[in-house]
Amino acid sequence: MGNKKRLVVLTGAGISAESGISTFRDSDGLWEKHSVEEICTHEALYRNYDMVVQFYNDRFAQLATVEPNAAHLALKTLEDKFDVQIITQNVDNLHERAGSSNIIHLHGELTKVCSMKNENLIVDRNTLPNPLISREDVAPDGGKWRPFIVFFNEAVPMIEPAIELVQTADILLIIGTSLQVYPAASLSMYAPRNAEMFLIDPKPNTAGFNRPINVIAKGASEGMREFLEIQNVKL
Repeated sequence: MGNKKRLVVLTGAGISAESGISTFRDSDGLWEKHSVEEICTHEALYRNYDMVVQFYNDRFAQLATVEPNAAHLALKTLEDKFDVQIITQNVDNLHERAGSSNIIHLHGELTKVCSMKNENLIVDRNTLPNPLISREDVAPDGGKWRPFIVFFNEAVPMIEPAIELVQTADILLIIGTSLQVYPAASLSMYAPRNAEMFLIDPKPNTAGFNRPINVIAKGASEGMREFLEIQNVKL
């Protein structure tokens, strides 16, 4: 990437909330009135397949009603000055739709499904006859489709590539995440000692950081405007 500094960005629910996507953390541990145990565990998928699949079908359908916000678009703008690498805990496609080039999804993607027989058999929902899957829809290997979501207590396959990226950061920028969910919560620990670190969050919690961090105590879009000013980048 020539002489561009590497800007590694870790995003969480706070950046998508400004586009109208609800979060667990902001609604007493509920997501669209469901508990984590009801719709985001391996056990729930097998116990109540139809409800879990319908929940993520609805979240996928909701994507058509929301748009990337100013914070997503600002990250795309930063590619002119930096080698921007995004690691997101979010399962929406708003970073992609904002035009960002390099994105790792830690917790899966609403736009994809995988086979319950082989979770490496992954397809884009929009390539299926019915993107809103049901128990009647069968993967090529004969398994039922499931949402391509990393449920609680499942392995996080992309955590190793994410760690490797953070280890190369000149600047680590964290936006809209409480860093309470592991293993993502540990990612900041892997930043080089000389890397600059920034946190954009309206209710910042710096207790988990092992070094000084520049805090911008604002929402994602407003905070990104301040970050752009600090980096002397114009929208």
